Amino acid sequence: MKLELATQNDYDDIIAFYDDVTERTPEMATYARWSKGKHPTIEGICAYIDEGSMYFYRECGAIVGAMAVTMYQNEDYHAIDWSKQVADNKVAVIHILAVTPDRQGTGIGSEMIREAVRMAQSNGIQAVRLDALASNTPAHKIYERLGFEYRGKQHLYAENTGWTDFYFFEYKNN
Repeated sequence: MKLELATQNDYDDIIAFYDDVTERTPEMATYARWSKGKHPTIEGICAYIDEGSMYFYRECGAIVGAMAVTMYQNEDYHAIDWSKQVADNKVAVIHILAVTPDRQGTGIGSEMIREAVRMAQSNGIQAVRLDALASNTPAHKIYERLGFEYRGKQHLYAENTGWTDFYFFEYKNN
C-alpha cells in the first residue's frame, strides 16, 4: 500500500472524503459518533495537513481511506498505564482513520494501520498508540487483531460526543 502525504492541494478532496464517510457509514451514530462539522473538524484536518501528519490512500484516482498519524502524543495519553513509558515525541498516534463506506470491510483500514506502524518504526518511534470511543466495538476488534492491546479508559469531553469514555490501545510488537 502506498499512502500519500496530504498537502493543502488535497484539502478539498479530503474534506469531501470525511463528509462522505460521516454521512454514509452505516451505524456511524452508534459506534464512532462522528458528526459533519463537529468531528473531524475542518480546522483539525487542516492542522494535520499543515503539520505533515495527514495521509490518504487512493484507488482509481479517488480517496478511499485517510488518517492522521502524529509523531507525538498529547496530554490525554498521560493518564494511561502504558506498557512502556516513553517521551511524548517518541510516540506515534493514529487519529481519524476512515475508509469510504463502499470499501469498508475489504482490509484497507487494516493495511493503513499496518503502514502507519511501519512508518512510525522507520522514524525511530518507540510506541504506536490510538484511542476510540468505548462504544466503537468493531474498531476495538480490528485493533486487537492487528496487534494492539487495550491499555485503559478515560472519561473525556469531545465536541461530537460530549463527555464519554474513550479506550486507549498500544501496539504490542514495538
